[in-house]
Amino acid sequence: MNIFVLMKRTFDTEEKIVIEDGRIEDEGAEFIINPYDEYAIEEAIQVRDEHGGEVTVVTIGGEEGEKQLRTALAMGADKAVLINTEDDLEESDQYSTAKILEAYFEDKDYDLILAGNVAIDQASGQVGPRLAELLNIPYVTTITDLKIDGETVKIERDVEGDVEKVETTLPLLVTCQQGLNEPRYPSLPGIMKAKKKPLEELELDDLDIDEDDVEPKTKTIEVYLPPEKSAGKVLEGELDEQVSELVSLLRNEAKVL
Repeated sequence: MNIFVLMKRTFDTEEKIVIEDGRIEDEGAEFIINPYDEYAIEEAIQVRDEHGGEVTVVTIGGEEGEKQLRTALAMGADKAVLINTEDDLEESDQYSTAKILEAYFEDKDYDLILAGNVAIDQASGQVGPRLAELLNIPYVTTITDLKIDGETVKIERDVEGDVEKVETTLPLLVTCQQGLNEPRYPSLPGIMKAKKKPLEELELDDLDIDEDDVEPKTKTIEVYLPPEKSAGKVLEGELDEQVSELVSLLRNEAKVL
């Protein structure tokens, strides 16, 4: 079985993020594998171990993405591919990413493509569905369980606190939600093996892509931090006095009444 994982390098939201001139300052920021993509990588490895085949992890970006690809290899993936757009694209969006991936998969034999449900930096959740539409294959989003029997795939997906059961067929693209599995940590032997596993680097020219064909359809105007919240207020006194003060605050300060 040929299994592919779409991986994104994202900044670590647990670390301090600095915004300068309407952009996130990369220098000094910590970057990681998008956490939802870790579920996709883990599920791909488990499917391979059960059904055979190999797992290839694909990412788009600059050479810095090699670090996260090596981490995915250390987790157990077999191959990695970096589509380096650093010198070709100044800006990109979900449309650009999907079109580049479409070109990459044009001559590939794939059974299952996995991706994270969303990326924690932009959280659009668009790349997986866009790619599936371009490849003209079925897709199921926010999956929390995956069972493959021959060409038949039974899936459970998260639908805002409930579960929807879906049956479909391969080839298939799915996006992975928290609860699907527990991603493994790279072991020391895995880290050592990852250094010898194949990591292919491609550029847009290798995929016969013209820059104009993947020009973004959207433009980021500004990035800013949310306003700081003011401190809460503790009401004191008798209960009826607290209720009266609360109503006054809601009406005159919060202006929600």
